[in-house]
Amino acid sequence: MRILILSDLHGNLEALRAIQASEPSWDELWVLGDVVNYGPDPAEVVEFVRRHATLVIRGNHDHALGYGADPRCSAAFREMARVMQGYTAGVLSQEQKEWLRGLPLTASRVVGGESFFLCHAAPSDPLYAYLPPDPDVWRQQLSDIPAGTVLAGHTHLPSVLEANGRRLVNPGSVGQPKQGVAEACYAVWEDGQLTLKSSPYEVEATVRKVLALPVDPSVREALAAVLRSARPPSS
Repeated sequence: MRILILSDLHGNLEALRAIQASEPSWDELWVLGDVVNYGPDPAEVVEFVRRHATLVIRGNHDHALGYGADPRCSAAFREMARVMQGYTAGVLSQEQKEWLRGLPLTASRVVGGESFFLCHAAPSDPLYAYLPPDPDVWRQQLSDIPAGTVLAGHTHLPSVLEANGRRLVNPGSVGQPKQGVAEACYAVWEDGQLTLKSSPYEVEATVRKVLALPVDPSVREALAAVLRSARPPSS
């Protein structure tokens, strides 16, 4: 059994296609939320996930688009998120928004004798908690989870850590990596082995699309800088 694990796609079609090229075959696709916002191709990315994913959970940006809510981003991203939420809402169909609204906040699965718990941010706060990859921080979060492996995204930082006899895996971000390398990040679980991976993608192709969007020029430039640097604006 080969499982492709993605998170934080953020409407970046070029990054998603790069992973498709690197991983042409898999048995299941699991998506840990934030399919939309920030990126220029939210509708196309939503449709890919709807067609191919076995499990999809709701991220804070999916929730925001589905319910017209505040995604509660950090100060550095707040204006970008607000402006791009307006753009994304105008691009998505009503059916796509309803699909986002109906996504579950968590999911559980057992594969090959290994138990998994999926959430976007953290078990105690599936949408919004922003927790660094620190075992001391995660120890309490993992204490009551009836699964050996917890899969979470949200921070855009790929990591694997152990706490309370459980494993936490963050595959990083497909569409807006923040670990300093502008590559589409993901994870693969295959027959008990879990590997963090990344694929180079046509960053400038995405940047050109972003710079052509009908939104405030300062937001376009900020988004382009994040994509090119693979770091938050405050770095």
